Amino acid sequence: MTTQLQPDQRPCAAVILAAGKGTRMNSDLPKVLHEVQGRPMVHWVVEACREAGASPILLVIGHRGDLLRDAFEGQSDIRFVEQPEQLGTGHAVDVCRSELSQLSGDAFVLAGDGPLIRSTTLKALLAAHQNAGAAATLATAEVGNPTGYGRIVRTAENRFKAIVEQKNASEAELAIREIYPSYACFDIPQLLETLVDLPRDPVGGEYYLTELPAMMASRGETVELLPGVPAEDVLSINTPEQLAQVDSLLHQRMQTEAAT
Repeated sequence: MTTQLQPDQRPCAAVILAAGKGTRMNSDLPKVLHEVQGRPMVHWVVEACREAGASPILLVIGHRGDLLRDAFEGQSDIRFVEQPEQLGTGHAVDVCRSELSQLSGDAFVLAGDGPLIRSTTLKALLAAHQNAGAAATLATAEVGNPTGYGRIVRTAENRFKAIVEQKNASEAELAIREIYPSYACFDIPQLLETLVDLPRDPVGGEYYLTELPAMMASRGETVELLPGVPAEDVLSINTPEQLAQVDSLLHQRMQTEAAT
C-alpha cells in the first residue's frame, strides 16, 4: 500500500463502533475494554486513528457506556454517542448523524474490537480515498480462512461490486478469500445521505453498514478498494481465546518494532 496525501487534504474524523456487550467474553465488562498488552483494546484503535490525523473521534457506546466515558475522561478529541439499541453497524453510524452533520470532509468507520489496526493502513486508506475523490474506500485483505468475514465481490472489470456477509453468501461467494476487515473511509455528506435509504437486512434483521458501498456504487458514485492489509491485522476479538491470540500477535509486533 502506498500513501500519496494531497497538500489540500480534507479533514477526516473517525467513528469507532464500541457499543457491543461481548457476551462471549464471559464478562460484564464492555468487550472493547478488555485489555490487550496492558491497554483496553479500543485504545489501540483510537491511537491508530489519532496517528492517521483523525479528529474528532466519535466513540459509539452502549452497554456500560459509563466505563468507556471513564476510560477516555479528559481526552478532548473524543466525543461519545449513545446507541441505546443494538440494531447493527449501520444503525451505530446513523446515531452519529447529529455529530457528523456538523463536520466536513471524510470519516473513518472502524470496529473497536480490532486492536491490530495500523495507522499506516489508515493513512494509505485515506490517501487512496481522497486521491480518487471517492464516496467510499474499503481496505481489503486476502485470508486463508475467510469464514465469518464479509466477502468482497468484484465486477468483471475488477471494480468493487458488493460486500456479502457470510450468512447471505452463495457457495461461490463463500469461496472468495478477499474479505472486508471493517476499515472504511466515507465522504461524510454521501455517508449520511445513503444511510437514509439503508434497508433492514431480511436475514439478520439489522442495518448493515456493509450495504452502503454497493448502494453508492449503484448510484454511480466512486467506491475504491485498497487491497493488501496483512492477514494477521484483520483479527477481531469476540472470545477469550481470540483475545489471547491477538495479545500474542501484538506482543510480537511490539518486540519486532522495538528491535528495528
